[in-house]
Amino acid sequence: MASDFKVNLTYGAYLHLAEILNAQHPVSTPEHHDELLFILQHQTSELWLKLVLHELHAVRRRLAADELRPALKGLARVKHIQRTLTEQWSVLATLTPSEYAEFRSLLGTSSGFQSYQYRAVEFLLGNKDRRMLSIFDDDPAARELLTEALETPSVYDEFLRYLARHGHRVPAELLQRDVTLAYQFNEDLVPAFVRIYADPEKHWEAYEACEELVDLEENFQLWRFRHLKTVERTIGYKRGTAGSSGVGFLKGVLDLTFFPELYAVRTEIGIPQ
Repeated sequence: MASDFKVNLTYGAYLHLAEILNAQHPVSTPEHHDELLFILQHQTSELWLKLVLHELHAVRRRLAADELRPALKGLARVKHIQRTLTEQWSVLATLTPSEYAEFRSLLGTSSGFQSYQYRAVEFLLGNKDRRMLSIFDDDPAARELLTEALETPSVYDEFLRYLARHGHRVPAELLQRDVTLAYQFNEDLVPAFVRIYADPEKHWEAYEACEELVDLEENFQLWRFRHLKTVERTIGYKRGTAGSSGVGFLKGVLDLTFFPELYAVRTEIGIPQ
């Protein structure tokens, strides 16, 4: 009978709903009505980031194994998650400055800046910074996750290796680079992308992968921008709870890019070589 499968496993038991739905612990006393929104916003974001990490690890493995189609499927899923994460900011934006001010001071030094999953996503996409590890010295599991992401090739590293194996001219120094360092723009790589974009039909798989990565980065920038605007409308130009410059810090990270040559190539398209 259907009710007997897996020793009568229920929906709630399978999803561990008791643990999830009781994992919100407001610190305001008496409990402020809007603190639940604030907690759930960040908890759900962390759940989606867990899935992003799961997918990006798989994408990296697929690229290393020359399995481009499944890798692109994974990137497509990540893009949908990114859209959901970006739209979530509209819910938090209903928290007015007056409402947030009533419990913000109780949050201590806790801050989204301390999200190790977010840092791991950035590491997997190539924006690596070993200094970030020290933030998580008191959290061995978080530090281990970040260390693994720091010391292994990024998604872009694996994509460039894939291109090299398939006949595209990727500079040797990029294939042999220290993957623990943040990726830096390499002008000598741009001609490889010029060649791909000059004849999309001939290089369709590589061309499609390039555009998927550009989509991924654009979605990341849209998420960052929406984050910035939500913070700006909620706390203005106050410093962040962890001591960052708040809006100023968020504006600075808008200039970060994961795949610089994929943007540089756009300037070259249509220019006689």
